[in-house]
Amino acid sequence: MASLASIALETLSASSRSSEKLRLPALQSKMKTDPEGYQAELQLILSQFSSSLVHFQQQAALNFNSITGVGADPTMAKDLGDFAMFLAHVTPFYPKQLNEFPKELVAFLTSSARTLPSGLRCNIAQALILLVNRKIIDLSETLSLFMELQTLGDRNMRKLAFSHVVHSIRRMNKKHKNEAKNKALQHILFEMLKQEDEARAKRSLVTLCELYRRKVWSDDRTAEAICYACFHSSSRIMISALLFLLDYEKIENDDDDDSDASSSEDETTQSPQVVISKEAMYKAHHKGTAASKKKKKAKLQRAIRSMKRQQRMSSESSTYIYNSPLNYLKNPQGFAESLFSILRTCNERFEVKMMMLKVIARTIGLHRLILLDFYRFLQKYVQPHQKEITSLLAAAVQACHDMVPPEAVQDLFKQLVNQFVHDRSRPEVIAVGLNVIREICLRMPLLMTEELLQDLALYKKSHEKAVSAASRSLIALFRQVCPSLLVKKDRGRPIDPKARPRAFGEANVLTNVPGAELLQQDIKNDDSEDGDDSDEITSMNSDDDLDENENFASSDDELEDQLHGYNNEGKDDDLVEEEEEEDDDDDENEDDSDISLDADEEEEDGSVDAEEVEAEEDEEHETNDNAIEDGGQELTKSKARKRKISDFDGQLVAADTSLRALKRLAEAKLGGPTSDSTDGILSNEDFQRIKELKAKKEAKIALAQQGFKVPSSEQLSVKRVDPAMLEAHIRHKLTKEERLALVRAGREDREKYQARTAVKQKKIKKKL
Repeated sequence: MASLASIALETLSASSRSSEKLRLPALQSKMKTDPEGYQAELQLILSQFSSSLVHFQQQAALNFNSITGVGADPTMAKDLGDFAMFLAHVTPFYPKQLNEFPKELVAFLTSSARTLPSGLRCNIAQALILLVNRKIIDLSETLSLFMELQTLGDRNMRKLAFSHVVHSIRRMNKKHKNEAKNKALQHILFEMLKQEDEARAKRSLVTLCELYRRKVWSDDRTAEAICYACFHSSSRIMISALLFLLDYEKIENDDDDDSDASSSEDETTQSPQVVISKEAMYKAHHKGTAASKKKKKAKLQRAIRSMKRQQRMSSESSTYIYNSPLNYLKNPQGFAESLFSILRTCNERFEVKMMMLKVIARTIGLHRLILLDFYRFLQKYVQPHQKEITSLLAAAVQACHDMVPPEAVQDLFKQLVNQFVHDRSRPEVIAVGLNVIREICLRMPLLMTEELLQDLALYKKSHEKAVSAASRSLIALFRQVCPSLLVKKDRGRPIDPKARPRAFGEANVLTNVPGAELLQQDIKNDDSEDGDDSDEITSMNSDDDLDENENFASSDDELEDQLHGYNNEGKDDDLVEEEEEEDDDDDENEDDSDISLDADEEEEDGSVDAEEVEAEEDEEHETNDNAIEDGGQELTKSKARKRKISDFDGQLVAADTSLRALKRLAEAKLGGPTSDSTDGILSNEDFQRIKELKAKKEAKIALAQQGFKVPSSEQLSVKRVDPAMLEAHIRHKLTKEERLALVRAGREDREKYQARTAVKQKKIKKKL
């Protein structure tokens, strides 16, 4: 049977303007350049596609029992796929003529996807992907179809559909997130995840986890869906969700169908560090022609983007716990209780139980929940010979926090001490026990007693490095937390000798802005410096006042002289003569009165009081001043005003110092500094200053502190406990392969063994 494509091409060559035989790729390029000139060819190819599609569906109805699909005529399947790709490429140039073409492809794949050959199925799917990428058809209309195609058992089809869904949603949310579209797509995936069909639920969970891992859908809806997949009826779905919640980068399944999808991300994380030199930046902007500069700038931009990508990925890997879906649980207490009830009654293998136990412990520690039965459940597993004991102990540490009553953990703590830390235990068991005790006491120091701590501190003299290091770390912890529990020689030089752990339920209630005391202390230091400056200013002001007073006195005398001269010059001669005569008479009268007064006083007392003389002189001066006109009175008022202005600065400084003294006295009586001098409201500059002072104080403490810093309860709730850290300094027994590798590594520089006679013969031959 002649192929349909060859028949269509012969028809096209007969009806075309040139005699050359056209191929589909050549015809496709010409139709893109001149869409209006090739409408007849488009109608012909469209009719050929429709007829071949009907013919193919008829054959599918006849051969529906075939295991390999409809493959009686492979050339027909190939031609149908070529026509579909051709029409998908030219659809943007003929929107009206090919309006129904995308719907035909969707209907064809939906009805016949399971019976199609693998190659034809991939071709039709690629044509549909091309239409979605060009936004001719919406992703919401094809998402359910592509999720269905992943469940067919075709590996190539599964990879193609999965990558298309992930990259399409990622591209849609690259610039900005459209919540309406995201909710519609999430609704489709969430409904598939709730189905009892394991294959569909598995593919939906894999897609959601991949989008969450790529930070495309990192909202609370996606996180809730992933977390509640732990309650699915299928054990495979439950295990996959538990693995993802335990920070596995990918969901492992039997077929390893997701390893290829994440290989590109792994390659980017292992790429070498990109470094941009100053020379390269200078050359990109100042050397070469315009074209070479453009190329260099483009290369520089690519390098900068690569650096930003590496920094983002490194920051994401370091803070991955913050993006855990467990953080977004709306009801973490109900989630932990439901999962714990399943853990108690399930019949899964031990590894699955351990995964459930780790997820419960991480949820308790992250949200600081109270689940008292969980600690009693852990007691039956706390044995040195238990399988995966370090992981189980790490989970137990993760579940401890300061909101749990110490009585609930007391039995677990005692069993840990009795089973792990005693003289008959192996050194590695004692080391692990001491490390776990240290981590638990870091979160709940009230569990430790004085006798127990002193007994555990004696292991610092052990000859095993792991045991002595674990004991010393426990001593260092209680030097910071509660030094009074230690013996005097073990206390060292603690920062706070009176430190003690807070009682259960005790909370620090803030009555002021945190760090306000640092600001007040800084203000006091500034005030003390200002006080020294103010003393200098007041002394300078006093000297200036003295100089000004002298100047004012001299100026007063000059003004009085000028006033007298002005008055004498402005009067008539007759008035001047009369005034002179009156002045002479007054002088004579005054002299006579003075003589008479002096005579009387000499007769009565024989002595004169100096104060009375000064008072009389002042009265005489006032009588003389009253004789001056109104202009003189105004000048005296202005002189007094100037003296007051000159003393104003000194009065302000004195008032300010007195107010500060009163404020310090009030603070001393209240027992603490006030938040602000006026209304108790701090400005933005004050808060910024508080941050700087806090940073300085922390840096000073860190420099002066010896040992480790005790983290806060919030930091401990986020911190993940690594089981490998509980086995620090422990030397594990090497396997045979590892011992052989060490032996061979020591023989690399050695020569091959030879007998002495052979060596002598070689030397003789060399001499000859």
